[in-house]
Amino acid sequence: MRTDVASAAFGVAAAAGLVHAAASLFWALGGRWQLESVGQWAVQLAHDHPIRVGLLLGLVTLVKVAAAVVPLVNERREGRFHRSLRWGGWAGGAVLVVWGGLSSLSACAVLAGVVTPGDGYNRSTMIGHAFVWDPLFVLWGAALLTGLWLTRARRPQHP
Repeated sequence: MRTDVASAAFGVAAAAGLVHAAASLFWALGGRWQLESVGQWAVQLAHDHPIRVGLLLGLVTLVKVAAAVVPLVNERREGRFHRSLRWGGWAGGAVLVVWGGLSSLSACAVLAGVVTPGDGYNRSTMIGHAFVWDPLFVLWGAALLTGLWLTRARRPQHP
């Protein structure tokens, strides 16, 4: 049962990461739908330098795909770098949860009027960060950490 839950957690983590990667790939290929939810800076940059942004987002897509899939594969096939990849997973999962959580909460605070940025804000950007991209980072990280926790090595109990 424990390994079934761990497998499901790694699967959820991979799926969340692949959704993030799919959005990056869409934008890398020139799509602009929901790009404003990342930020007006991203829209402007994509307009001013479409080839550079496309190449950069292509690289981001590859990194996200690797970060999403490697932990899942690593748990199914223990290879030479199994332990190092698990450590990387722990670090990456923690960063995803903290980064996504803080960013989502700060966007919610802006939307609720608790925080008012001095130079204003784009409502679509805040909604994207509060309810889509950053919660997806949290889900990705939390699922990854759950899978790692459930598959950690158990130390023998000494009487």
